Amino acid sequence: MSLPLRALWVARLTNALETQRGHLFCWVPVAMGLGIGAYFALPFEPSGGLLACAALIVLAGASIYWRTREGWGVFALAIALIALGLLVAALRAHSVSAPVLSYRYYGPVEGRIIAIDRSVSDKVRITLDRVVLARMSPARTPDKVRVSLHWPEPVIMPEPGLRVMLTAHLSPPQGPVEPGGFTFQRMAWFKGLGAVGYARTPLLALSASDPQADLWVYRQRMALSQTVRDRLDAPVGGVAAAIVSGDRSGIAAGTLTDLRASNLAHLLAISGLHMGLLTGVVFAMLRFGLAFSPYAAHHWNTRKIAAVGALIAGAGYLALSGGSVATERAFIMVSVMFVAILLNRRALTLRAVAMAAVIVLLLTPEALIGPGFQMSFAATTALVAVFGALRGRSWHHIPKPLQKIGGVVLSSLVAGLATAPFAAAHFNQIAHFGLLANVLSVPMMGAVVMPAAVLAALLAPVGLAGIGLWIMGQGLRWIIAVAHWVAGMEGAVGKILTPMPWVLPLIALGALFVILWRGRERWMGVLPLMLAAILWAATERPVVLISDSGGLIGVMTAEGRSVSKERGESFVAGNWLENDGDPADQATAYARSAVWDTRLRHFDLAGHSIHHATGKRATEALPACAGGVWLVSNQPIARAGACRVLDPVALRDTGSIAVYADGRVVTAYAQSGARLWTPKRKTARKTRAAQTASNAD
Repeated sequence: MSLPLRALWVARLTNALETQRGHLFCWVPVAMGLGIGAYFALPFEPSGGLLACAALIVLAGASIYWRTREGWGVFALAIALIALGLLVAALRAHSVSAPVLSYRYYGPVEGRIIAIDRSVSDKVRITLDRVVLARMSPARTPDKVRVSLHWPEPVIMPEPGLRVMLTAHLSPPQGPVEPGGFTFQRMAWFKGLGAVGYARTPLLALSASDPQADLWVYRQRMALSQTVRDRLDAPVGGVAAAIVSGDRSGIAAGTLTDLRASNLAHLLAISGLHMGLLTGVVFAMLRFGLAFSPYAAHHWNTRKIAAVGALIAGAGYLALSGGSVATERAFIMVSVMFVAILLNRRALTLRAVAMAAVIVLLLTPEALIGPGFQMSFAATTALVAVFGALRGRSWHHIPKPLQKIGGVVLSSLVAGLATAPFAAAHFNQIAHFGLLANVLSVPMMGAVVMPAAVLAALLAPVGLAGIGLWIMGQGLRWIIAVAHWVAGMEGAVGKILTPMPWVLPLIALGALFVILWRGRERWMGVLPLMLAAILWAATERPVVLISDSGGLIGVMTAEGRSVSKERGESFVAGNWLENDGDPADQATAYARSAVWDTRLRHFDLAGHSIHHATGKRATEALPACAGGVWLVSNQPIARAGACRVLDPVALRDTGSIAVYADGRVVTAYAQSGARLWTPKRKTARKTRAAQTASNAD
């Protein structure tokens, strides 16, 4: 590049950055997010040397920016922030390191109950800490285990702090149900879960509830949930308990299905909407209440007093609601807003959203890859940008009631459009009538439900909380009725296939460029959005999927994917169908192919001759090894030769397997790489060698 041309590019760059002056802070969480995303996308765990280099880049970039705050200094800072994101994510991953079960365990389990919720199958599920497993040293014992209780009749009811014993089946956290799919192992790693499983025996109480302070708040939370459910009939009581305490264990499965189908499930999660409504109600009540006092109105800064009161209320709500990541994120957001009021700054700006995002990413960088972070910040950013663009315009020609209705419709539309791609990608469905449901329900949430919850809290000390809860219940009856009506509409839910990994990052970066960049160049952000749409539409699904147990195979047919079991391994089968964007259930998918009628199956696809067996007898009847032949079973296979053996031992080393139409074979662990949360393959290879020796003997 010639010197004049280079100078021209430098001048253009300098001018472009000059136009962004005052708005560059909004790009800080974007740069950090790129680094965090890079950490989780790596196929290997960064070494100490690589992390040291990242730290040096952070220092060097910050130093360059400190000396030269324009031009290349901004780029140096951006690179430093990307490196900082990678460094923060790596340090966080190492800081939560804990033992993980390396094999299937069956036997006694002791521990203290620290959490109670419900599984996907609607079973009571408990999380234990201070775990003791038979014949296992403390150094190898997981810090936390999660157990679903499958007993028919409970002998004792679980409660926080109770030390219990039960006989349970435990396994390591499951890997992706298919290569590139959701990684439960990673989520479990950051939650500190070293094993998950189920128990078919009742709980035995070993000691009374632990009085220690670390569970005091949780016990109060569960007591609050029970009180609400006792005061309000089902299903209203379960929904009300979820809103005030974050405890979803009392929500009926049918009600939850209707709320998801109508795009109203976000009303259950204690996130930005609830925290914003609660603190907003408290702020308004305090400010208007103080206005009735002439002395306070003239001598006190009622606006700042109300902001402090709202912050205190938000902190209390955070504690009583369980302090989930979504709730913490919401509290950080409202805290930034009310601190801005205390500092005489505008409360709701893109800078405030960016500040909240920076804090969340520093504390919990793993939140970036979860749907909660993506959807909440997508909605908030879009709402602030749209209403910020409309600020200052005259709407006097529109009647006030219509302005309020229009505001509700516009906010629901903007939030719905902003979160739709993330919801579709993570949950493989889109609620076609979600806008209608939200327009009918969100105003009820803000005008009745949350104010009634605040009223109940204020009246609780004098024993009159029932008045507020009754009003809250009436509002929730309306919301539940709307959800049931919308969910029952024909075509209420559309199924969406899982996109390629690069689709969501492209959507996020394109939308952020349109919103954050100043000048006509912002519309260049439409290009990544268009590319994301093309890639999503071109997503290729595997023609064959093999579960990591060897007991389930899914084969693509003209009617859609067919699975090898009518029941059993329903979680894996359901995820395969959801990722295909297929609305069929497992039984329907099973009936799509006649090859599953026997326990010994054979089919030729994508250049591979695949033989699948379930059970010991069928496994023994598998053909001899030959080139190009795959032998798949949920039992150990005693074969040697040129064939590919995929039994539980071999699959422990590979994870689930996908085969594409062009013959490509992708394994889950090869795609995810050797990370902190993935199993150590050396153990699996040793097990295979031991198994082979045993077969030879």
